Amino acid sequence: MSDKDAEQAIIFGNRLHKRAKHLRKWAKLKGVSCYRLFDNDIPEIPLAVDFYEGYLHMALYERPYNKEDAFEEVWLDIMRKTAAEKLSIPAERVFLKWRKRQRGKDQYECLGKSKAEITIQEDGLNFIVNLADYLDTGLFLDHRLLRKKIRCMAKGRDVLNLFSYTGSFSVYAAAGGATRVVSVDISNTYQDWAERNATANALLPGIIDFRRADVLEEIEKMRGREAFDIIVLDPPTFSNSKRMQRDLDLNRDHPELIHRCLKLLKPGGVLYFSSNSRKLRFRPEDYPQWLCRDISDESLDEDFRDRKIHRAWELRKG
Repeated sequence: MSDKDAEQAIIFGNRLHKRAKHLRKWAKLKGVSCYRLFDNDIPEIPLAVDFYEGYLHMALYERPYNKEDAFEEVWLDIMRKTAAEKLSIPAERVFLKWRKRQRGKDQYECLGKSKAEITIQEDGLNFIVNLADYLDTGLFLDHRLLRKKIRCMAKGRDVLNLFSYTGSFSVYAAAGGATRVVSVDISNTYQDWAERNATANALLPGIIDFRRADVLEEIEKMRGREAFDIIVLDPPTFSNSKRMQRDLDLNRDHPELIHRCLKLLKPGGVLYFSSNSRKLRFRPEDYPQWLCRDISDESLDEDFRDRKIHRAWELRKG
C-alpha cells in the first residue's frame, strides 16, 4: 500500500463513518432501510457507496485521467476493505463495480450470473435487488421520494410508466390504488424482473399491464385509444436496442418524446419527466400550453448530497 493510498483510505473511512452515523438516525426516523452513504464526496475518491439492509454496493466512477487497471484494482481493494471495516459489514457482503462511461445496450449488459439477489423493503413494499450482475441494482434510490409521490396520487387513476425498468414506479402506483397501471419497457430481462417485483408484493400481473415494446412505437399505438391521469417518463440518456425503430438520444429527442406523452394525458393529467443527463437542456417554452415546474430538489431525499444526480419536472395543462 502506497502512502497516498493509505492516506486516502483514512480520509474515506472517516467520512464514511461520520456519514453513516448521521444517516442511521435519519433512516430510522424516516423508516428508510436503503440509502446512499457516499457519492464522490471527495474528488480523489470517485466512489458511490449505497447501503442495502446490511449489504454495501460500491461503484467506481470513471476518473478524469488514466490509471492503470492493476493499480486501480489494488486501490479498490483497499477502499472495499476500509468500507467493510468502518461499517462493520462482512467482506462477502460488499459488492464493487467499475462504472465506466457507456452507451446504448452496453449500459444494460449483464456483468455476471452470480444472482446475488436480496429482497429489500421500501415504504412497506418489497423489491428484488441484484448487487452483482448489472451496473445498477434494479432500484434507483434517488427516485425514492418521486415513487412515494406517485403512490399518494395514484388512487382511482390510470397510470402509465414508460421505460419502466424493473417496475418500481408501477408497483408503487398499484399499491396506491391505481385503477390501471401500464408498464412499458423493451427489455425482456427487466420486464420479467418487474413482474417478480409485482408478485413479491402480492400484486399479480393482472393488476399491472406489462408490455414488452419499443416505447416510441407503443405510445403511437396508444394515441387516440388510451389516456392516462399520470405518466412517469424516466428514459435512459441513450439507447440503441436492435428492437427499437431508431436510436434514442435523450438530449436531442426529449422535446419530441415529451410532446408525444402529453397527447396521452386526460384533462387534468400530469406528466413526470426525469433524467440523469447533466447535458440535457429542458426549455419550458417548448411546451407553451403546459405548466412546467422543476421539482428536482423536492424529489431528492436527505441521503443525496449531489443534488444533480437527477433532474425532474412536472408538466400539467395550463
